[in-house]
Amino acid sequence: MNTPNQLTSEIHEYGFRFAAWTHLIPESEIRRLLRYKVKYYFAGGKPGVLPLEAWTQILKDVGEELYRLIREGKKRDVLEIFNYEKTAGFDPLRKVLADRLEKDGVPMPKDEKERINSVTIVTGSQQALFTITNILIDPGDIVITPAPVYLGMLGPLGMHQANIITVPTDEHGIIPEFVEKAIGKAIEKFRRIPDFIYVISDADNPKGTTLPVKRRKQLYEIAVKYKILIVEDAAYRDIYFGGEKLPPIKSFDKNNEYVAYLRTTSKEAAVLRVGYCVLPRPIVDEFIKSKGYQDLCTSVISQVLLKEYYEKWIDKVLPKAVEEYKRRCKTMIESVNQYFPPGFHTKPQGGFFVWYESDKRGFNASSFLENVALKNNVNYVPGAAFYPVESLGYYYNPDNNEIERIKFPLNTMRLSYSLLPPEDISEGIKLLGKLLNEHLK
Repeated sequence: MNTPNQLTSEIHEYGFRFAAWTHLIPESEIRRLLRYKVKYYFAGGKPGVLPLEAWTQILKDVGEELYRLIREGKKRDVLEIFNYEKTAGFDPLRKVLADRLEKDGVPMPKDEKERINSVTIVTGSQQALFTITNILIDPGDIVITPAPVYLGMLGPLGMHQANIITVPTDEHGIIPEFVEKAIGKAIEKFRRIPDFIYVISDADNPKGTTLPVKRRKQLYEIAVKYKILIVEDAAYRDIYFGGEKLPPIKSFDKNNEYVAYLRTTSKEAAVLRVGYCVLPRPIVDEFIKSKGYQDLCTSVISQVLLKEYYEKWIDKVLPKAVEEYKRRCKTMIESVNQYFPPGFHTKPQGGFFVWYESDKRGFNASSFLENVALKNNVNYVPGAAFYPVESLGYYYNPDNNEIERIKFPLNTMRLSYSLLPPEDISEGIKLLGKLLNEHLK
């Protein structure tokens, strides 16, 4: 007779069983590639232009202020800075962010208490993606995303076993007409309305595309028509060098009903693992409840430091950083044009990434990375990482107006220009282009 430990190969030799998602969802390709130390790092979007002098001064100023309070006998005030906080976040930071968001087009209440409560602090915007998925998605539920899509969204969706319907994109991002058709087909095929539409509206990850105003408005109208949530990920909102910023999709959501608006401090401040969001009234309470079970609260000292940054520093230092990212992007695009074999690439107006697709359909960017690029000190992310796993992924095919099992090209790659200075970008892309040309002869 079999013992319980012998019933399935999925049970560990010590007797415990891993959750089903651990067998279904692979490790993040970006997390995996971080293990490789190479000279020419074009893989993950690591910020390479951070205001280090400003942060050194902020640490000094905050430290001196806390020491002053201790000397004055106000240890309890300091104790609170290194203690637990309410799950929704540190109110002084929430107020500062609410004011900035309103100036950027996000509707905010007039009442100060309501304004503060409109902003929820999270432990990195990745937590916001996970938490939204956690409160809205049961196995078999449907989510619509661009094709390709940020892989940090794919992980939570896969863990919760959502059916992910990807929709075609072009040089201007996701195509609203196809989103609406995909919704109709999803209702036919799965007998249910999608739970949300995920989109990065500014300098999309991974392609670097920015949605025009017309498409933003169309997506919002689709959400209202079908009563579907839009998750607008604005991670690169402040890393924009394409002229005047476009209004966020959230700007159309005057009554705060249909758009969850997510931001991160990692790109515009530093990687302190703090994000912030404005959530529709129907979901905010469940969101905070779920977040509380994950982390109890976000680090208070990190929020104190960020309040100082957003109040006194961001408008002085961020424009210089954005200008440098613009220079790095320009260098990468010029280098790809000069050194890469024939293919298509995007021309970002912000963010951290250029997307390249080889004209050779048989080219496999994943095997090339492992067998050639990494061995020559070059790293990037193969485009295949930005599509859902086959068991959960679908694709809306506009050619036959049908939802089909996921198919994705292998001849694509995401190249990040955020970390390296222009001279290293030029050298690295020249080397990668040489390797590609030799391989694709």
